[in-house]
Amino acid sequence: MRPGPIERWLKVAAIVAVLVLFMAPILWIAATAFKSPRDVYALRLFFTPTTENFVASVGAPYFLGNRTMNSVIVTLLTLVLSLPIATLAAYAFSRFRLPGGRVWPLGVLATQFVPPVIIIIPLFIAFRTVGLLDTRIALVIANMSFVVPYAIWMIKGFIDAIPMDMEEAAMTDGASRLRVLWDVVVPMALPGIATAAIFCFVVSWNEFFYALVLSRNEAVTLQVGLMSARTERGDAWEIMAAMGLTIMLPMLVLSGYVQRYFVKGLNTGAVR
Repeated sequence: MRPGPIERWLKVAAIVAVLVLFMAPILWIAATAFKSPRDVYALRLFFTPTTENFVASVGAPYFLGNRTMNSVIVTLLTLVLSLPIATLAAYAFSRFRLPGGRVWPLGVLATQFVPPVIIIIPLFIAFRTVGLLDTRIALVIANMSFVVPYAIWMIKGFIDAIPMDMEEAAMTDGASRLRVLWDVVVPMALPGIATAAIFCFVVSWNEFFYALVLSRNEAVTLQVGLMSARTERGDAWEIMAAMGLTIMLPMLVLSGYVQRYFVKGLNTGAVR
C-alpha cells in the first residue's frame, strides 16, 4: 500500500527536522568564523563576511598553523604505527594458540573500559621521567593506548573469517608466514583494516584530554588550542569558530570520500 500525501509530508518534515538538528550547529560555527566581533554579539542573520578571524588565529596567542601541524603529525604517526601493530596482533590472536587462551584478547578488550583519567597519571609520570613531556611522540603513544586495542578487535573479526585453506595453500607453495600475511590475509581483510584506519584517524584527530595534560607549549594540538580563544574581553567566539571550522574541515572532507567504504566495512564485519 502506497503512503498517502499526509504520510509523505510527515516523512519529509521528519527528515528536514533531523537535518536542521544536526546541521544547525555546524552552519552556526561556519557563519561565526566569518563574522566580525560586532556581528557575533549582535546575532545578525545577514552580515558582511570577513577572513580577519583566520588571519588573526595564525599569529599569537593562537598559533593556528603550528597547532594544526602538530595535530596532523600526531594523527598521521598514530595511524602509521597503529595499523601494522594492530594487524599483526589481530593475526596472532586469530591464528595462534597463545598461553592463557582467550585471556590475552580479552585483556586487550578490557583496556577499553579503563577511564582515561586513570591512565593519564602513570603516563604523565613516565613521560616526565624520560623527558618526553610536551612532545609529539608522547601524544602518539597516548593515542595508541586506546586506538590499538579497538583496531585489533575490529581487524581480528575479518581475519577470523578468512579460510585457513588459502594460507595453507600459499605456504605449501613455499611462501613464508609474513608473505602469506602480506599477500593473502591483508588484501582479504582490507575492508576491516580500512575501517580501523578511519576510526584511528577520527579518534586521534579529535583527541583532547591526553593532549591537554601532556602538552604545554611545543606539542599543543589544535583541539587544545581552542582554549587560547579565551581572552581578557571574554570568549572570542569568532576566533574559536575559525579554529573549530579548521578542526571540522578534515572530518567533513574525509566523510565524503570514505563513507561508503566505512559502511561497507562495518556491514561486512557484521555479516561475517
